[in-house]
Amino acid sequence: MSASEKAKAKGEQTVGKVKKEAGRTVGNESKAAEGRAEEAKGNLRGAKEKVKDAFED
Repeated sequence: MSASEKAKAKGEQTVGKVKKEAGRTVGNESKAAEGRAEEAKGNLRGAKEKVKDAFED
């Protein structure tokens, strides 16, 4: 996994988790949903990189 893509994936996951929890804390469902979506995007980016690594070996 390239270091920059791995960092992007972790960053998206972290930002998504923070947004999700902040939205849930204040009762803002749209912000919580936005956080879930961003977290999922980070998860998909990480999975994509793992698949690429598997085929390189």
